[in-house]
Amino acid sequence: MKRDLRERTFRFTGRIVRLCQTLDGRPGVARTLGRQLLPSGTSIGANVEEGQAGQNRADFMSKHSIASKEARETH
Repeated sequence: MKRDLRERTFRFTGRIVRLCQTLDGRPGVARTLGRQLLPSGTSIGANVEEGQAGQNRADFMSKHSIASKEARETH
């Protein structure tokens, strides 16, 4: 299960990056939304990865909580 979550968030990050690259080439609102989406969308996988390397359960839970918040923001 741990590996599956890491793999899925890694793939999701790639999709977010490609989407934001497309949006960046468009004018107006699309570009603005892409620039807001990029940090929150890529943060999910980064925090899941950090959580896997957590030094204790509290660290693990904290990073996964942040990832969950970023996922809600991205949504």
